[in-house]
Amino acid sequence: MFRSQQRKRKILFGLSDVALTLAAFELAYDFRRWLPLSNEFYLLPEVKTLLLSFSIAAWVGAGFWLNVYSRLDAPRIRAILRDSSRQVFYGALALFAFIVFGLRLDYQISRPFLATFIFTSWFFLAGFRIATRNLIPALSREFGLKRYVLIVGLGARAERLGRTLEDYYEDGLRIIGFLAPPNSDSPPDEMQLERRYPVLPLENLRTMMAQRVIDEIHFAVESDQLPSLEEVFLWCDEEGVCSRLAVDFFPHVNSELALERLGNTPLLTFSAAPDDEVLLLVKRALDLALSAIATVLLSPVVLVAALAIRLTSKGPIIFRQTRCGLNGRTFTCYKFRSMVADAEGRLHEVAHLNTREIVTKIPNDPRLTPVGKWLRKFSIDELPQLFNVLKGDMSLVGPRPAIPSEVAQYQRWQRRRLRMRPGLTCLWAVRGRDQVDFESWMRLDLQYIDNWSLGLDARIILMTIPQVLSGRAS
Repeated sequence: MFRSQQRKRKILFGLSDVALTLAAFELAYDFRRWLPLSNEFYLLPEVKTLLLSFSIAAWVGAGFWLNVYSRLDAPRIRAILRDSSRQVFYGALALFAFIVFGLRLDYQISRPFLATFIFTSWFFLAGFRIATRNLIPALSREFGLKRYVLIVGLGARAERLGRTLEDYYEDGLRIIGFLAPPNSDSPPDEMQLERRYPVLPLENLRTMMAQRVIDEIHFAVESDQLPSLEEVFLWCDEEGVCSRLAVDFFPHVNSELALERLGNTPLLTFSAAPDDEVLLLVKRALDLALSAIATVLLSPVVLVAALAIRLTSKGPIIFRQTRCGLNGRTFTCYKFRSMVADAEGRLHEVAHLNTREIVTKIPNDPRLTPVGKWLRKFSIDELPQLFNVLKGDMSLVGPRPAIPSEVAQYQRWQRRRLRMRPGLTCLWAVRGRDQVDFESWMRLDLQYIDNWSLGLDARIILMTIPQVLSGRAS
């Protein structure tokens, strides 16, 4: 399905969740008032409005955060039940936090009411999604606006595009036929996919535009045929027909495609890392806010750690090291010194103990100071990197910053991890640093880049906190 249609469906399902959550809230409220319990149940109008508004926002927000609305056409009922359960669970957590820390009422809100509301909302959401699983395609088929598509091209690329369009037949997409591009040798009379489609000469296009409805024209040709189709593109532009060009002839594997303009020049952009400037700006704003708060809250820990380093070993409190940041930019990374002062000069003495490829990982490293072992166990040695976050060298969540000598040994596919700002924690951290080999570490970083979202950052931060407090993050 096209992205614009996916956005429309997300909005429609979000609005349906608003209505269903409202219905579940009112039903639970009336049910609790009807129950013959010893305590009478009643909410002041302003409290009820606040609870209802926050519940709707939390339920729908959890749906978008968990990307539930992109998977509502899943054929498996188990997947729908799982996603609905996760959405209601996170929404309920947010609601409980709001009741405890936001409302601060002098009385307790009825637990039977809350339990009924949570269960009823889950039942409504899951039931509605299961029911509409087959209903939406049927409504689209019977009452929806059909879109008639003409495909220019005859080769394997055109056939692949045609089969993909056939998958959305139930959503109203109809293939009219195929047009043979210029200089086609002995084009067939028809194309056989799941259905049969006529093959017509390209010269018939203008006549077809005048005689029948054509909503879109899709071009699926080889790159060397594009210049000969320039006039056809102009026809489509003059007629106002939506034209789409399949660009799968470009050798891109990980990149997202976008069309941008620089002045009057259109540029087809391939981006192998997140490039949504608005979301990245929000990520940067959150980095600044959260790192500033963490710096203030953790300042007693920082002072104690600095004092312990100063009193127990010779050398500077802060260890500085050159690391590679966004797109290979180098910066000075700050850490509390956890080793003896000349640790880097003595690396050759313990190199034979290294258990990793490319990176250095030495169990029970003899260069560690007694205080340093504890600093590393609870990741306290990395707290000065909050200043790197404030400076913009790093982010709270992102691939770990590598040493230039390590980057020099990367394979080509591993260098893509440099395309995002490095961070204090990432997927590899919540899996346990000592449990992940180097190649898995690299693949987890790329998995993070390919699936990045603000919600993913939030989940990684929440999963990192218990790892750090338990000492399992080292």
